[in-house]
Amino acid sequence: MTYQRRKFIKLSAALGAGVVLQSMSTGLLGCNTAKNASGTQGIGPFGLQLYTLRDDLTKDPKGVLKQVSQFGYKQLEGYEGPQGLFWNMTPAAFKSYLDSLGMTMVSSHCDYTKDFERKAEQAASIGMKYLLCPYLGPQKSLDDYKRAADKFNQCGEISKKAGIRFGYHNHDYSFTKQEGVYPQDIMMQQTDKNLVDFEMDIYWVVTAGEDPIKWLEKYPNRFKLFHIKDRKKNTTEKADSVVLGTGIIDFPAIMRAANKQGSNYFIVEQEKYEGTTPLLAAKADAMYMKNLKL
Repeated sequence: MTYQRRKFIKLSAALGAGVVLQSMSTGLLGCNTAKNASGTQGIGPFGLQLYTLRDDLTKDPKGVLKQVSQFGYKQLEGYEGPQGLFWNMTPAAFKSYLDSLGMTMVSSHCDYTKDFERKAEQAASIGMKYLLCPYLGPQKSLDDYKRAADKFNQCGEISKKAGIRFGYHNHDYSFTKQEGVYPQDIMMQQTDKNLVDFEMDIYWVVTAGEDPIKWLEKYPNRFKLFHIKDRKKNTTEKADSVVLGTGIIDFPAIMRAANKQGSNYFIVEQEKYEGTTPLLAAKADAMYMKNLKL
């Protein structure tokens, strides 16, 4: 038995017993962990879904992105708006500007039904990892979700050829039973795991009355990205997000469960700004993430 083989067996035993040192969890499992601002165990680089700043970005994309970098965000997730995926910049110019700010674009929501092959090639050209379907909408029948899964597989094939991955971002409707079945189950079971990943919007899973950790356990290694968006306490509204740490969601527990599977992309999103502004909310959310204890 070689030294490396003995080392692997010892490590496996330690993992089974739950004894995992920080260096092991970070270097060997790919977990997104690091020392936070208070010196305790927290997460590593975290991202921002730019839809959070949709009103500000249209006025001054470069200025807003510079402020975002100063808040501590190292990763970005985009969306396809009136100014395109790259805010009226070429993909190369957009990447160059992000490089100057010390940030990377890891993913983007996009209209996957139009000109997807070109979008995948552009995303790959600047080192992005994912293009994502942001919203499918409630479907009339379960067969409609099966057809959507087929389309996702096709996008996954195109993405694979380009050198990136394709994924689906959920809302609450896919975690609400239809004809006695969760549409999310259909999409996860009918898509090829080698082609399609999933972005769990934790807020919408909780809003649907479901437990994010149970879904992580049900489909290990299928959820690769996570939207970190808090839900207001005692609200009856569906869309009622608040600054991280002021709502009801237990993010440390969910993120620990995600890290056990090696999931790396934790992406902040906020859609409502009661008593604050989008930029101030993004700044407060970044502070929460930097001080998060896992």
